[in-house]
Amino acid sequence: MKFSRVVSTARKSTRALSSPKNANSTFVRAFSSPALNNTNTLACSTRTTKPQQARPTCLHPRNHQRNLTLQSHRSYASSSSDAPLNKTALYDLHLAHGAKMVPFGGFEMPVQYAGLSVSASHHFTREKASLFDVGHMVQHRFEGPGATEFLERITPGSLKSLWTHQSTLSVLLWPETGGIVDDTVITRLGPELFYVVTNAACREKDLAYLKEQLAAWNGAEVRHEVLDGWGLVALQGPLSEELLTQVLGDPAETNLRELYFGASLFAKVKGAANPVLGPEKLQFAGLGARDSLRLEAGMCLYGHDLDDTTTPVEATLAWIVAKRRRKLTSDAAKFHGADVILAQLTPKSKGGSGVARRRVGLTIEGAPAREGAEIVSADGTNDKIGVVTSGCPSPTLGKNIAMGYVKDGLHKAGTEVQVVVRGRSHKAVVTKLPFLTGKYWRRPVVSVEES
Repeated sequence: MKFSRVVSTARKSTRALSSPKNANSTFVRAFSSPALNNTNTLACSTRTTKPQQARPTCLHPRNHQRNLTLQSHRSYASSSSDAPLNKTALYDLHLAHGAKMVPFGGFEMPVQYAGLSVSASHHFTREKASLFDVGHMVQHRFEGPGATEFLERITPGSLKSLWTHQSTLSVLLWPETGGIVDDTVITRLGPELFYVVTNAACREKDLAYLKEQLAAWNGAEVRHEVLDGWGLVALQGPLSEELLTQVLGDPAETNLRELYFGASLFAKVKGAANPVLGPEKLQFAGLGARDSLRLEAGMCLYGHDLDDTTTPVEATLAWIVAKRRRKLTSDAAKFHGADVILAQLTPKSKGGSGVARRRVGLTIEGAPAREGAEIVSADGTNDKIGVVTSGCPSPTLGKNIAMGYVKDGLHKAGTEVQVVVRGRSHKAVVTKLPFLTGKYWRRPVVSVEES
């Protein structure tokens, strides 16, 4: 039986993630992270040697967005700094399996492995399961009587409605403009305890932003800790449940069939060298497969499809703005950039401000389009109407796919456009996202009669 699930795990310490029942358990989360799309995943975090800590600088309130915008965009695909690269806990294991290492988000990360092309790794993940090292991502802990209120101030989600061990996708927002600082996954672990994961490439910017926001916070106490030196892995593919079940310390204590999309739990696991994890069912996968998988799932990569100047509405992420927070006059709407974002939710034709551009999916004939390729009109005038932000051949679909931004009104599925690749125009059509239908393992809907 094939179904898609994303599972993330983080072994806790006394200060970081804490389980009231099991002192040495593993935190398991069924979710789709910003970087890992809608097929199955296991992630595990262990304390290792501390990587070099970024040194966030104080930001001036009036200049913070202008200053930090200079650091965004394409630099997030790799490390542009001359500083020594960090290594994840699995670095030596990657080399032992023939990994080709590249700079990414300040770390040396595997892009692919010997004997397996990016396309083959992509297919293996969709058919079996792959293990991704995502230990470069930044793990945070927010705790204190003001944790929920603080996080709701800097994000547009409804964290108050999360039950314990439930996760949600969200974004950190700039005040006033509503631009996206970073995308994130937020998990509630207790009444006022949250586990938050952000992008490694945004580390310095995010920590500076959080430092500034905490300094300006006038609510109840919030304690923030960065879980430096912690690893994080992700097991992705339709065999994830089977493989994870076989490494559980006591499978009878943990029913993964009840670990639905967005849920999490603590569970004991055996050593990673368990013989059931053989190459016929599980292999390592790198950044190459990770990128094509997330693009097929229509998921954004920060610095490419999202940046400081883009709002959730422009990015077609309006769904992350909770319904209870959409009335501008209510206290629930007091999140950063609410004035801008809530006005954008209503089109100009209906009295709102709307948006001038929208993120769309594209299916392209001929050569694949990469980031920066111009999107032009198909009426013969070749007027520029947008730009590609991510693109690659889709191993699953056998077509060239891309995401980009086009003028509002030209964003509807089926709209014909052209994309300029190496000076030549290629036919393209706006395509509904995601390119592949998600197969999340969701909680069954209970009818009124059944309840």
